[in-house]
Amino acid sequence: MEGAEEELERRSKFLKDLIMAQKLKKKKKTAHDDEEEKMKNFVVRVRAADMPFSLQDHAFNITTTFLCSISVPVPRNVHNKTLALQLKKEFDSAYGPAWHCVVGTSFGSFVTYSLGGFLYFSIDNLYVLLFKTAIQPT
Repeated sequence: MEGAEEELERRSKFLKDLIMAQKLKKKKKTAHDDEEEKMKNFVVRVRAADMPFSLQDHAFNITTTFLCSISVPVPRNVHNKTLALQLKKEFDSAYGPAWHCVVGTSFGSFVTYSLGGFLYFSIDNLYVLLFKTAIQPT
């Protein structure tokens, strides 16, 4: 009988440790996994593009990361301006100057752009127009 009680005690301790390990694992996941889960929920649609896929992916990543980071309730137009500025600065530093960005929910445009430097996409109900213009030598 003592052997059975010891085995029962050993199994009980093992299950208790297993449950505690699962609880700790869930607590560690929360911050990073919540951000990844939010990013998966965005629906990205390319409306028009003349841009390499790697640059498109870069723009999508910047935009989704920005949208996930918004936690302070600020008027939407402030977020749109901030996102446009962030995309422009990132693309200027990574791919050369003369990038332009328009972000909003309702706008029209007619732009002239450099070959391989145009992207118009939407993420949920937010539209982003990103394009590069030619630099004229002076």
